[in-house]
Amino acid sequence: MGEPVVLHTTRLTLSRPVASDADAIFEVCQDPEIQRYTTVPSPYTREDAETFVGLVSEWWDSGSECVWAIRDVEGLAGMIGLHAIKNGAAELGYWLAPAARGRGYVDEAARTVVDFAFGPLRLERLEWHAVVGNAASARVAQRLGFRFEGVRRKGLAGHGPRVDGWIAGLLSTDPRTPQSWAL
Repeated sequence: MGEPVVLHTTRLTLSRPVASDADAIFEVCQDPEIQRYTTVPSPYTREDAETFVGLVSEWWDSGSECVWAIRDVEGLAGMIGLHAIKNGAAELGYWLAPAARGRGYVDEAARTVVDFAFGPLRLERLEWHAVVGNAASARVAQRLGFRFEGVRRKGLAGHGPRVDGWIAGLLSTDPRTPQSWAL
């Protein structure tokens, strides 16, 4: 893929995280909900943030992942990415800083990333995975039009024993209308 792509929404700029973001990433990743529901290391160190920023550059260069910092007028609001890009598919993942939650930022950023995935990247399928119980993430996926596909028993590696995970999918041909799931 090469050069990182900058995406814009009405209120947000999505751009590759850079070295100067490491302090903000470190601070936000102290949030217990981010450590509980995402794959960030726990405990999360300043070195982890620096390593992450370096990895993002490598991922963009190789085309294996596209990761963007979600930025509002106040600075770093979160992260969103297309992970494990391969054979026409990828996984959509995201997290928000506690102070940025409740503003519709993930929906706004995710719609733009989904458009990029199915547009310029020409992907056919996106997957969404979450730890069973991560209702906030599930609501976002539902609003984006993801179809619930089931529970993967012990399907996710956490910060300890493997945990059950929800999985949902969105095809490039699916209408992007909100979905109701029976969880």
